[in-house]
Amino acid sequence: MVNCPMCDTAIDVEEDELDEGDALTCEECGANLNVVSVDPLELASTDEEEEDDDDFDFDEDDEEEEEEEEEEDWK
Repeated sequence: MVNCPMCDTAIDVEEDELDEGDALTCEECGANLNVVSVDPLELASTDEEEEDDDDFDFDEDDEEEEEEEEEEDWK
């Protein structure tokens, strides 16, 4: 048995039928999960990955602001 990494609820799955990369959804909290490892069985939230992508967007915004400032300096 494996627990949800987000809410720690036990997830009832056939562990021997899972492969790395398989997707699951926690019935308790609704988290989207991926199988990271099968020996030992380990799950990770794909929602965390999406949050990491959001952090990347901030870097792009900073670059755009710098470009705008450089354009203003030329004027």
